[in-house]
Amino acid sequence: METLVLDKTQDEARQGEAYAAALADDMVAHKHFYIESYGCAMNFADSEVVASILQEHGYGATTQTELADLILINTCSIREKAEQTVRKRLTEFKQFKKAKPDMIIGVLGCMAERLKAKFLEEEKLVDIVVGPDAYRALPSLIEEANGGQKAVNVLLSRDETYADIAPIRLNSNGVTAFVSIMRGCNNMCSFCVVPFTRGRERSRDAYSIVKECEALFNDGYREVTLLGQNVDSYHFIDDTKDVIISFAKLMEMVAQISPLLRVRFSTSHPKDITDEVLFTMQQYENICNYIHLPVQSGSSRVLQMMNRTYSREWYIAKVNRIRELLPDCGLSTDMITGFCTETEEDHQESLSLMEHCKFELAYMYFYSERPGTLAARRFEDDVPLETKKRRLHEMVALHRIHSLQGMQKEVGKTFKVLVEGVSKKSEDELYGRSDQNKVVVFPKENFKKGDYVMVKVNTCTAGTLIGKAVK
Repeated sequence: METLVLDKTQDEARQGEAYAAALADDMVAHKHFYIESYGCAMNFADSEVVASILQEHGYGATTQTELADLILINTCSIREKAEQTVRKRLTEFKQFKKAKPDMIIGVLGCMAERLKAKFLEEEKLVDIVVGPDAYRALPSLIEEANGGQKAVNVLLSRDETYADIAPIRLNSNGVTAFVSIMRGCNNMCSFCVVPFTRGRERSRDAYSIVKECEALFNDGYREVTLLGQNVDSYHFIDDTKDVIISFAKLMEMVAQISPLLRVRFSTSHPKDITDEVLFTMQQYENICNYIHLPVQSGSSRVLQMMNRTYSREWYIAKVNRIRELLPDCGLSTDMITGFCTETEEDHQESLSLMEHCKFELAYMYFYSERPGTLAARRFEDDVPLETKKRRLHEMVALHRIHSLQGMQKEVGKTFKVLVEGVSKKSEDELYGRSDQNKVVVFPKENFKKGDYVMVKVNTCTAGTLIGKAVK
């Protein structure tokens, strides 16, 4: 399983214009829902599916918790801290439930799947518990809860569950959007709970994906991110044409919609990303030169315990191959420090791998044991918390150096930037991202959201390129 990462909470995401438009359309509804999402990009995409299902059954969106008839939290189980955040948030909802006794509170997503009916016992406030594959059942579950019954549906599916649902883009800025292409994971990394909460891999109909991307482009969107726990495992068989559509082929189909539609993807498993994918990225200018390639550890011994199915040397060779075929490709990764039995030597190997790869972006965490995983059953979580934190601090400090160095190398270069909105620091500046996923800020002039602008970088910080538009 690969960790899909989103660097913002639902509280931030709902500020988008798409969310505001949805609210305007839904204020005529008799009942309203409020939804918060935590964790991976897939959860945020799922919340958009939930919004569509609820709208069809007479619910409108609201950002005011106290006005909601239905409060939903879409949860993450990848780390213990994520679950603690959800439990804390639930306690904060007690005041609204007290003031409005008929309010329904539901828990969605991976935490719901992992804990199932037990969650209702632990959290008396919760009325419904719904797993990632059961969102179509929400209307009937809400009806049960309105009748005074606690309701649970956490059944996992063997098929793509929501291919025919047009998501309501709650989390979008009107320029970029997530499009789910597959669900589940077959990799069974020893530390990961996702295969148990999201089930086995199943790929969505390729033509429904292209249709959704076409509709987004026609609605003014200029970038789509194809989502899956492991996108390189995408595999769709078109029985009518006796054709197998791989991820590389799917990416090409989406790229051919228009040269004005940027294509990104997340996440790739190092063992599965192929030269075919890299050659397709070479061929299409609108497929962004950016790959999220989680490594998790720089120690071959630890990687074996994690069941990652590759060695340190193999991963480095894959990175070298990417940079051979795509010299300007941005790379990001996930790193776990303090995994079971990790030694100082193992930790130093992780740091040295980072020195070799010099990732543009890295999501770094200390190990959090997840009940039910292979690691929890087989290995002792024997690295002291203080040691985990110290190693994580060293890893973060090293990455900050690499991040600043990577930004400094871009000064003086010119990038094609897709404008995503107004800078948070100044109304007179716009921001967007380069092909390599680096944030670029520049004077607004006459440009607007959704435009492509050539920007020459004049200076930088560790996280932002700063420049000016050029003719």
